Amino acid sequence: MDKDTIKILLAEYQHEVVDIKLIERSYEVEDALNYVFVGLRRVGKSYLMFQQIGDLLAHGHSKDEILYFNFEDDRISSLNISDLNLIKVCYEEMYDCQPIFFLDEIQLVEHWEKFARRLADQGYRVYITGSNAKMLSSEIATTLGGRYMMLNIYPFSFTEHLFASGIDVGAKNVAYQQHTTINKLFESYFKFGGLPELMHVSDKRTWLSNLYQKVFFGDLVARYQIRNDFALRVLVRKLAESVKQPTSFNRLANIASASGRKVSTDTVIDYLRYLQEAWLIFSVENFSAKLAEREANKKYYFIDNGLLHLFLLDPLTSLLENLVAIQLRRLYGEEIYFYQQNIEVDFYVPQAQLAIQACYSLHDVETRTREVNALVKMAQHVEVKKMLIITKEEETAIVQNGCNIEVVSVAKWLVGK
Repeated sequence: MDKDTIKILLAEYQHEVVDIKLIERSYEVEDALNYVFVGLRRVGKSYLMFQQIGDLLAHGHSKDEILYFNFEDDRISSLNISDLNLIKVCYEEMYDCQPIFFLDEIQLVEHWEKFARRLADQGYRVYITGSNAKMLSSEIATTLGGRYMMLNIYPFSFTEHLFASGIDVGAKNVAYQQHTTINKLFESYFKFGGLPELMHVSDKRTWLSNLYQKVFFGDLVARYQIRNDFALRVLVRKLAESVKQPTSFNRLANIASASGRKVSTDTVIDYLRYLQEAWLIFSVENFSAKLAEREANKKYYFIDNGLLHLFLLDPLTSLLENLVAIQLRRLYGEEIYFYQQNIEVDFYVPQAQLAIQACYSLHDVETRTREVNALVKMAQHVEVKKMLIITKEEETAIVQNGCNIEVVSVAKWLVGK
C-alpha cells in the first residue's frame, strides 16, 4: 500500500471510531496490559474495542493517540508484514504523540504476530481482535509469548440483553414496573441466545443458521481440512441432543461412525478440540472423578442458546441447563464442574462452594425428591455453602436434613436478584 492511502484511512478510522454509539458491556481491562479479544464470530469483539477507545478518551487521552486500523476494509488489497510497519510510520508522520494501537482483524496479514510482539516489546499499548478461523486461543498463547492477555468475549448476558433493550435492572422498581416486558425479552433470550446483532433481526433462526454455517465451514472444515464433514455434523447434533449428559469419547466415536464412514476415537477427540477452539462449545468435567475419567467423560455445552436451539425439537430442559452453564462459565471461567458419584448434581463451583441443580420444573414429586436428595447427599462429601435449584419459573425455599436449598427462577438468577 502507498502512504497516501494509509494516511487517508487512518484519519477516516480515527474520526469514525470515536463517535460510535454502543451498548457498554461489563468487561474490564487493565491499563498496563495488552489484549487480544477472542470469542465466537459476531459476539462483539470489535465493539468492545470501540468501548475501550471511548473509555480512554473519557479518561483524558487525546483522539490523536488512537491508531485504529480495520484490516477487513474492502478498499484494502492484500497486505504483508512490511505494510504493518508502514501504518506505524504513517501515523508518526501525521501525529506528534505515541499511539495506542487498535488492530481489528489483523490476522488477515501473514506473520502479523511478529509485528504484534515487536509493538509490545517497544512498550506500546495494543488491542487486537481476530477471527477464530485464523487466530485461536492456543496459537495466541504460543505466538505472542506472554506479551498479551487473552480476554474471552461471551454473548450478551441477560442483564446486558435487558440494558440493550432499554431496561436497567439496577433501577428502582424496574422489575415491578416492566415485569411483562422483561418476561417477553427473557423468552426471546432463552430461545435465541445473546448474540448482540440478533436483537435487531426479525428472522432469528435463519440468521443463527447462517452464522453456524460460517463457523462450520470457515472455522472448522476449511481450517482443519476436514474431509468427513458429515461425521462432524453428526457429532455436533449428538452433542446438542446430549447436552445434559456426560458423554465419553468412545460413545461419540461410535455414533459418528454410524454416519456411514468409520471415525476413530482419536479423530473425535480432535473434532471436539476444534469445536471448542472455534468457540462453538465448551466442556465441564466431573469434580468427583479421577483424572483419566475427567478427561474422557465430560459434559458439553453450547456457547449460546440460540445455536443449541437449532438442533433440538424438544429444547426447553436442555436450553435451561445450557443457559445456566453459560452464565457460570462467564462468572467463574473454567473452574466449574458437575458432580457424579452415585448421585448427580448438575454444577459445582469449588471457589464459591456453590452447588446447583438446573430443573425446568419441580411440580413432579419424583423429580423434586431426586433433585433435592442429590444436593443433600453431595453436601455430605464436599464443602457446600450455598445450594440452588434453578427452574424456569418456580421459587421457594426447601429445608432438608439441615440443608437450606433456594429454588429460584432462571431469569431472576441471571440478573442477580
